[in-house]
Amino acid sequence: MTEINKAVAASILSHSFERQADMLSMLKNAVSIESPSQLPNTQRPVFELFSSMLESMGYRCRFLSGKDSGGQMLAIPCNRKKQQPQQLILGHVDTVWPLGTLETMPVESRQGCLHGPGSYDMKAGLVQAVFAVQTLRELGMTPPLTPIFFMNSDEEIGSHESASQIERLARVVNRTFVVEPSLGPRGKLKTQRKGVGRFQITVHGRAAHAGLDPEKGISAIHEISHVIQKLFTMNDATSGTSVNVGVIHGGMRPNVIAPECRVEIDVRVTTQQEARQIEKEIHAIHPTVEGTRLEIQGRIERPPMESTPGNQKLWQDARVAAEQLGIEIENAAAGGGSDGNWTSQYCPTLDGLGAVGDGAHAVHEHVVENKLPERSALLACLLMTPAVP
Repeated sequence: MTEINKAVAASILSHSFERQADMLSMLKNAVSIESPSQLPNTQRPVFELFSSMLESMGYRCRFLSGKDSGGQMLAIPCNRKKQQPQQLILGHVDTVWPLGTLETMPVESRQGCLHGPGSYDMKAGLVQAVFAVQTLRELGMTPPLTPIFFMNSDEEIGSHESASQIERLARVVNRTFVVEPSLGPRGKLKTQRKGVGRFQITVHGRAAHAGLDPEKGISAIHEISHVIQKLFTMNDATSGTSVNVGVIHGGMRPNVIAPECRVEIDVRVTTQQEARQIEKEIHAIHPTVEGTRLEIQGRIERPPMESTPGNQKLWQDARVAAEQLGIEIENAAAGGGSDGNWTSQYCPTLDGLGAVGDGAHAVHEHVVENKLPERSALLACLLMTPAVP
């Protein structure tokens, strides 16, 4: 097996920079294909763009249909040895942007940055990953673990259809590299992510005329005010638990005692223990206003990606690879979740290996063009790292 030293790393980096123009071309094509999560029919062209290159590299691409999503794509080398251990490269093709966004956010290069919806989150990461494997192939380097790709089309809306497939793969691979965008202007890798929960609490009261018979009504809005206060007391900056009431729906009109009111809640946690505790606390909320009834739904949907020994080992591997490449990297914890949260439950996972840039889910979304080959080379070196015994 090729040992990654400074000379080998330099050849990987040099080759990656030679392919920068090709990376940018493919990325522009990918971003030009709008692929909002809620429109399943928009996803297949993006899958086909990546499958075309992967198939030219000797991969067999299998498309998995979705019920409400655009499905998933699994890519495995045709000549894979059956007993060969595997490493997973994980990402998504869907974006948060609605169809037609390109009219106001066109794909264009400005001052060394490529702008466009979905460029940073996360089509650039997928481009970098495909070219990382291509670089090793063209340099005649064979990774100790077979790289396989899994791309889904529902990550931005919770990965409800693809989570089971991701967990299945995580149970059989040796490690996972998630090519979600890096964190911040310094391009930090992500060794921890918060778990994400969604809850909904509906209060049922009783309607009455607010002027003629107010005493006959039971205000759901009055009760929801107590519920909200209870929820906000669950915030804990020390542990990293956040509970946010983001949406309120309720009432009929100003002169009616509100018979119903509903809140939608976002919860973030850093550990599984906190996840279990906050679920228990939210579902244990009882009404304060006599005569009201609470209906509580929801759970922690995406588990936290904790700083496990395996995750830390991959971070140390990344530090060594970066040193060999002559680049600086840092790590950090992220407040948002990704599909790496699923894989981290079963195998070592390193996240944030995608693009360096800014503006995820924002109108200034962009990637730094000359960082594409650098980060592709970093992933290539990581793919060559020996497996943990």
